[in-house]
Amino acid sequence: MVEQEKKVEKALVRMLWNLGCESYKFVSPNCRGVPDRLFITEEGRVFFAELKTIKGRLSSLQEIQIKKLKELKQEVYVIYGMEGVRKFVEDFQNNRLSGTEIGRAVQ
Repeated sequence: MVEQEKKVEKALVRMLWNLGCESYKFVSPNCRGVPDRLFITEEGRVFFAELKTIKGRLSSLQEIQIKKLKELKQEVYVIYGMEGVRKFVEDFQNNRLSGTEIGRAVQ
């Protein structure tokens, strides 16, 4: 069965909601390429997540927007597939988030 990005996103939102996070679909009509989701934790931590299927790739515009957010000292994660979602949530729960790409080896 082929993974759909929508299902990957829905799983992450549900899992983080169960941990007390608010999630907002991040849509910016005048600024394409922004990450899919904005999350806010109960402690006030804010981070962005771009969701991809395991074979998905960032567009050059997405890479530019992620770079800009990081330059502004924002947390941005690119999460690949359902396994990536599970790993991200586990690392989130254990306060072990360190990389920006989760769920597949960085090339």
